[in-house]
Amino acid sequence: MNRGDAADEPFPLLIAVTPSPAERIRLAELLDGIAPLLLVADLDELRRLIAAPQQVAAASEPAPVATLVIDSARSSARCGDREIDLTRLEHDLLTCLITEPARVWSYAELHRSVWGDEGRERKADVQSLVKRLRRKLTDLGTGATIDVVRGVGLRLTDHQQARVERA
Repeated sequence: MNRGDAADEPFPLLIAVTPSPAERIRLAELLDGIAPLLLVADLDELRRLIAAPQQVAAASEPAPVATLVIDSARSSARCGDREIDLTRLEHDLLTCLITEPARVWSYAELHRSVWGDEGRERKADVQSLVKRLRRKLTDLGTGATIDVVRGVGLRLTDHQQARVERA
């Protein structure tokens, strides 16, 4: 029996739709490691996620995609011919989001990873930093943005070309 390339074979994907943040967390814990899991708050969010690839495929001439590059040595971000400086906190937050792009980070996880202090997980700190970082990403002209997953946390979107360069 000659089987095709493994990439050509379908794989299971579990999709769960529930507005309850507690239920999404419970499902993620119960189904961890069983199969890829997509958790959404409502059907509109699911439709947006499913429709996005179709819209890209429908474009007659795809626009060139500029790569978002985080330069750790210089603490800066580049996209095309534009570059912006990042504070240490902005750099660390963006690095977290880029290194695990499919992950939804809770505010507490981001606070621990970026600030490095346990027990002081203040959501306002993360929100303030995300607000500044969103503005810088917009100024940079990248399609990458930081989205809120209601009741769960934050994730980086439009990150396909993002990477971190270390010194």
